Amino acid sequence: MFDALVIGASAGGMKALKTVLSGLPRDFPLAVAIVQHMASHSDSYMAEYLAACCPLPVKEADDKEDFRKGAVYLAPAGYHLLIEPDRILSLSVDPPVNFSCPSIDVLFDSAAGVYGSRLIGVVLTGASADGSAGLKRIKERGGTAIVQDPAGAEVSFMPQSAITAAAPEHIAALDDIAPLLLKLCRQAL
Repeated sequence: MFDALVIGASAGGMKALKTVLSGLPRDFPLAVAIVQHMASHSDSYMAEYLAACCPLPVKEADDKEDFRKGAVYLAPAGYHLLIEPDRILSLSVDPPVNFSCPSIDVLFDSAAGVYGSRLIGVVLTGASADGSAGLKRIKERGGTAIVQDPAGAEVSFMPQSAITAAAPEHIAALDDIAPLLLKLCRQAL
């Protein structure tokens, strides 16, 4: 059984996230946290954009907020998003990791430590190696790794890097990721 889903995206991520999130049902049983690389001065447009297409509630994460199932939390611009052992979200202004703040690796590493085998990690399109070490950590802790097929990614570098580093169980076309997530949730019951 799974409790949480973490997703990382960079260049081309808005479209990729829209595709994945719009394919999840209103009763999706996992808590969802997302890091999308963005400029430190970005506003909350991404949360509004994704909320318009996702059946689940979507919002920017607040510091010390409960990480609840059936909701989607986005890392705000300029903050790392972490999941604490008591399943509370926290925001950090620590220096960039992999030249990124928010960093996918920071989210994935913290989530792996909390959820272990009850976690699914997904790496989507992007132009950096961020997410590769974090996805490897998820697998090391018994979680499940999914990577967007680089052949169909808007920018293939990040998914290819994640495949090389983490040897994910699943490499899937973008349109197949939401159905795969639902299948994994059903199989785990």
